[in-house]
Amino acid sequence: MVFQTLIGTDPAKAAQWLLDGECVAIPTETVYGLAANALNAAAVVRIFEIKNRPAFDPLIVHVSGLEQAERYAASLPAPLRTLAERFWPGPLTILVPKRDLIPDLVTSGLPQVALRAPAHPVTQALLRALHFPLAAPSANPFGYISPTTAQHVYDQLQNKIPYILDGGPCKVGVESTIVGYEKQETVIYRLGGLELETIEQIAGPVRLDIRQNSHPAAPGMLTTHYAPRKPLYLVEDDRWPATAAQKTGILTFQAKTGLPGHALHIVLSETGDLAEAAQQLFAALRTLDQNAGIDVILAEPCPDKGLGRAINDRLRRAAIPVAK
Repeated sequence: MVFQTLIGTDPAKAAQWLLDGECVAIPTETVYGLAANALNAAAVVRIFEIKNRPAFDPLIVHVSGLEQAERYAASLPAPLRTLAERFWPGPLTILVPKRDLIPDLVTSGLPQVALRAPAHPVTQALLRALHFPLAAPSANPFGYISPTTAQHVYDQLQNKIPYILDGGPCKVGVESTIVGYEKQETVIYRLGGLELETIEQIAGPVRLDIRQNSHPAAPGMLTTHYAPRKPLYLVEDDRWPATAAQKTGILTFQAKTGLPGHALHIVLSETGDLAEAAQQLFAALRTLDQNAGIDVILAEPCPDKGLGRAINDRLRRAAIPVAK
């Protein structure tokens, strides 16, 4: 179906399209999501079709809060309940056993569902107005850079969806952290907008299980993801290649000298603020990818702490592996 896609700020219009079984784009504090009624399998199918997303990649289900989450979770392990009580609404997703009313398509046939309560006030108002939760992966073609503004969504999905609910630029800029509980351990499956250190302050020691996987147990675990169309190479240990090519885009955490020849250099945070770097990451990658004067992108990791871990995870999944 072809739509004349509109960008607007009216949650009621978004709600009507969702009630009609269509998909709309919604703002969250992390990235923009492509939303549909999570209890309507036919509507969820449209998410996969619009994104060209493989059916083996599960979706996150967005709820207004813990009370609504309890309607769709068969159980809530105590550590996950404590985290939700502390950090919802916010960039935290919990992976819990699902009730049967969640279609298997949403979870890719897995027995657990990923639940999240987004912090964006516009989407919170939308969720409270609906009688169903929203399945909502990032509102972009599968595998491409996640959108952090309504215009990013429009540029990628125009004519494929009827409405983009504009909530302004996303404040966090990277997807939510996904946390589960298994074998009496709290487990992080995806690094994101809630720092590991912050989670450990509440839950105690956690185990990281962020392996890149072709058949993921949770959203965001695929081997290649968040990638620009142009080849991106990750530069480790400040080993910048000596290249005469001027059609190179460079992405660094802070200002840097002694770089190879390049067409454009983008700094994520002049002051070394990891929160600012996370907020700017996807927009910076998009700018480099859309610049006609650039053929290849070189990026350096951020300090591997706090939100830097999530930024580096996204960069590594977007990058082309370099032969050793």
